[in-house]
Amino acid sequence: MTAVEAHYQNHLAPVYAWMVGGLEAAFEAGAEELDELALAPRAGEFAVDLGAGLGGHAVPLARQGMRVLAIDSSEEMLSSLRQSAVELPLQVVNDDLLNFRSHVPERPRLILCMGDTITHLPSMATLERFMTMVANAIPSGGVFVTTFRDYSKALEGEQRFVHVRSDADRILTCFLEYQSGVVTVHDMLHERAGERWTMRVSAYQKLRVRPDTLIARLRDLGFSVEHQTSGRGMVRLVCTRR
Repeated sequence: MTAVEAHYQNHLAPVYAWMVGGLEAAFEAGAEELDELALAPRAGEFAVDLGAGLGGHAVPLARQGMRVLAIDSSEEMLSSLRQSAVELPLQVVNDDLLNFRSHVPERPRLILCMGDTITHLPSMATLERFMTMVANAIPSGGVFVTTFRDYSKALEGEQRFVHVRSDADRILTCFLEYQSGVVTVHDMLHERAGERWTMRVSAYQKLRVRPDTLIARLRDLGFSVEHQTSGRGMVRLVCTRR
């Protein structure tokens, strides 16, 4: 198990639905983002959602009639997704993103890798390999969409402290520590039990991906790339296979 997988399994996965405001809120937000993309999904077409998590994008796509393959390394989040996917054309697979080709029976019209998923890969060389795999999987005219946070410019001082979510019984904050090529994310979770508060801390590293470098590589791989900013403050790349 990688450090990222252990972090999610032991720290974030149990509270992830709470982090995003509940499952239906996640599905609504995902549906809104898909509407922004204007992908015009058609019933029966095949899509792959890499790093699907709770299904924020996979479920809305399946509700629109697409056949969706959702892949994630967190079994706990996929367990929730399976319950949401009942009677939907949605297959759920627990595996590493880098193995996705072994689960794809045909060329998908659409591949999504949303959230901050690509920054969880262990190295820039791995990201390069992953992008090549995606390019080889998509047919001409197919679309690849990815979103990620731009950590290439280091934040300083109090900007490194990020409030994620809080309520009367739980507070999640993260602290960013920048190194060459990576940023270490320290997630601090405070939870109330009666009159007593407890704190759990876990950390993992993310890649500092430069948008311009990634765009150049995707164009080299045969994509036309539209660089957008998503409503969640992330870089969003909409890539069409030439």
